[in-house]
Order: sequence, then structure tokens, then C-alpha cells
Amino acid sequence: MYRFLLSRQWVILTLVALLLIPTMIRLGIWQMHRYEERSARNQLVADALSSKPVPVETLTSPGHTVTTKDRYHNVSAKGRFDTDDEVVVRRRTNSDDEVGYHVLTPFVLDDGKVLLVNRGWIPANGPSQTAFPEIPAPPRGEITVTGRLMPDETTAASGIKNLKGLPDRQVMLINSEQEARRLGAEVLGGYIAQTTPEPKGDVPELVGRPGNEDAALNYAYAIQWWLFSAAVPVGWVILVRRELRDRREAADQPSEEPAPAAV
Repeated sequence: MYRFLLSRQWVILTLVALLLIPTMIRLGIWQMHRYEERSARNQLVADALSSKPVPVETLTSPGHTVTTKDRYHNVSAKGRFDTDDEVVVRRRTNSDDEVGYHVLTPFVLDDGKVLLVNRGWIPANGPSQTAFPEIPAPPRGEITVTGRLMPDETTAASGIKNLKGLPDRQVMLINSEQEARRLGAEVLGGYIAQTTPEPKGDVPELVGRPGNEDAALNYAYAIQWWLFSAAVPVGWVILVRRELRDRREAADQPSEEPAPAAV
């Protein structure tokens, strides 16, 4: 009764099932690796966000590339804001997805080096996109700022095109090498997203903390793929038993005798 398994239809069905099982297992393993990677990155970000501020020059210097390990680490710096060379970063959104600008202000340290400070988001309140927007002034004189250390923005990493021919004092990317050429100064690699002092009147709106990657989703996908792989042989057995039952029922049916010929 099991000879039907050698038919073309059942051979193909069996081969497909045998191929699906290891494929689904591999997909589950891949999703579990993704879960572990995302969980590790989430932990790295959480540790950086909860770190105590350290002097910024202990983690970066002119020409330095901020690494993933140091990203979001809390740093502090003592100096003064240079609003004369302040620029705005175009096409940035706030927590409500409103399009405006990020305010990028050079912060001159006591040793003369420059730290780029993203002071936060402001709306596009100018009469046109070519006009420089109104920006609330930062505190004057020598102060201490703290913020989250960030790597330089690039087109490759962000997908933002570094357009040329922009209006005066407007940029597309926050990039220390680009700003060093513009300012003619030693600029520390990367920049900071300011956390203190908080602006008066909540403007500029400070850049929010980064959210966690959804690692739990990858874990759920891994379990799902493994359940699918377990369901394949179960489904194959069910189909075989159903086919066997149908064949037995067909064999038990009495054959119809031919009608007698008319005289």
C-alpha cells in the first residue's frame, strides 16, 4: 500500500520537505544570531548612556574616528560657544517628525581646540529655505557642557547626500573634517549631542536619546522558523496517512458489475 510513495508526485513532495527542514533550521539559527547581535548592541548603547561624563579629549582628538564602542558615551568639555561660526544642519526632524534644522555650534576649549556641539532642533522659521533661521543664543562666557559623543556623519553611513551650493551657513552633514576646513582650526573628531546645560524655553529642542533595536522580534522569528521546520515532517506524515486511508477505502469499495446485455 505504500508503493504510492514512489510515484512522481510523492517523490517531489518528499524531496521538497527534506529541503525545507534544514533550510528553516538555518533561518532560525540566523535569526538567533541577529538577536544576539542586536542584544549586544543594545547593551553597549545602554552602558554608554548610563556612563559618567569624562573629559571629551580622553575619547577623541583632531582627526580621530569615534568608534562604536565610544558612541553615545557621556563626555564633558569646558570652554565657550562661538556663535559667529554657527551653522545649521538641513532637513532634520524632531520627536514629532517635523522638519527643521539642527543647530551646530563650535565650542572652543580652553586649549584652543574646537568641539562641535549639536545644540538641538529648531523649526524652519525663516522666510525661506535660503534664509538663516533665528536661533536662541547659548550661554555666554566660559561654561561646561556635557553631551553624548557621536561619530562624524557620512553619506555612506547616513544616506544623506552632501549637497553643494547650499545657502550660507547651512550644511547637510555634521562632519569634523569638513568643519575643520571651514573654520581653519583643530576640530575634535566627531561631535556631541548636548545634554546640559538645558536651553531656556526648551529651544533648541535637545536631541532625544536613541531607542533600542527590536531584538525580541528576531528571537520570535527564530522560534517561528524552528516550529515551521518541526511542522514539515508532521504535515508529511499526515498527508501520507490520509493518502493511505483514501486508497484503502477505494480498495474496499465493491466493484460495479456490468449491466446484462439486452436480448
